[in-house]
Amino acid sequence: MRVITFEKPGQVRVGVEPSAELVPGSVRVRTMYSGVSAGTELTAYRGTNPYLNRKWDTERRLFLDGQTHAYPLSGWGYQEVGEVVEAAPDVADPPVGNLVWGIWGHRAEAVVPAEKLVGHILPPGIDPLTGVFARVGAIALNAVHAADVHLGDQIAIFGQGVIGLLATRLAVLSGARVVAVDALPARLALARRFGAAETFDVQSGSVAEFMRKRVEGADTAIELSGSNQGLHEAIRTVRKGGRVVAAGFYQGDGVGLRLGEEFHHNQVQLVSSQIGGVASWLAHRWDIERLQRTFMELVYRGEVDVHELVSHVMTVEQAAEAYDLLDRHPSDVLQLVFRFEE
Repeated sequence: MRVITFEKPGQVRVGVEPSAELVPGSVRVRTMYSGVSAGTELTAYRGTNPYLNRKWDTERRLFLDGQTHAYPLSGWGYQEVGEVVEAAPDVADPPVGNLVWGIWGHRAEAVVPAEKLVGHILPPGIDPLTGVFARVGAIALNAVHAADVHLGDQIAIFGQGVIGLLATRLAVLSGARVVAVDALPARLALARRFGAAETFDVQSGSVAEFMRKRVEGADTAIELSGSNQGLHEAIRTVRKGGRVVAAGFYQGDGVGLRLGEEFHHNQVQLVSSQIGGVASWLAHRWDIERLQRTFMELVYRGEVDVHELVSHVMTVEQAAEAYDLLDRHPSDVLQLVFRFEE
């Protein structure tokens, strides 16, 4: 069975591993498509992921001296779609023959607990490729929830990659007026098609000054570029008492993040959004599973069209080429997907 492995920073291998044994309560899924996270997975490819250099203490929820993961890293992936080809005798749902979405990594097949795939069946007639967006869609929805969007809110969304574009669409569906922020004209054009009222090219000047001329500052900013400079400008962009949702995966030291300036003087709320949990004030009603299912229902109904986000579909054998492309030419890629079918 083919599996993608990071051997060391910058080195990718497509190897083989034995098929797992089907155990009670599980199903075997044969992978059709596997989506790549241009953020998280690149940190593993580059060797910058904190899990490679620090030990995550799950009980104390602290990074400590040590190491959580080490190379080689096999089967990293963000969202997969496949066909249920075998089920344990005690499993009735999901039935064999159905297409399901879930998380089992960049591998040709996997044995997955059936309970993790309940409610993940793709309806008949739905393009299987859409299933690779369940996770990134949930991340975008989580950020919009953390922004506490209200009808008529003025929101700036920094970074119009896949998650940023989805956040733009979801914020618009929630009743916000969105200004989409990026440095790439093609992505800004796509943001307009996703419902952004205005777009701003960061190469043309200051988003904060632009927003204050329009509406005296944004009510909320969602930062999804993963850039410290982007986070600083998002803080500058919101009005006094405004909220900034930091949903990007920030690497290294916070160079360029000057917290003694607008953050301090405008009493800005800085909220972290990460797919490991939902906003604390929603935890009694929402969880990650509900976020994913809600997003996929929007896709099924046609309220979110993810097809324009797929820029590259590559075979699994092209894995090394794919990660090199993401690493060296990130502006050329939106959603990259591996195809496992022959």
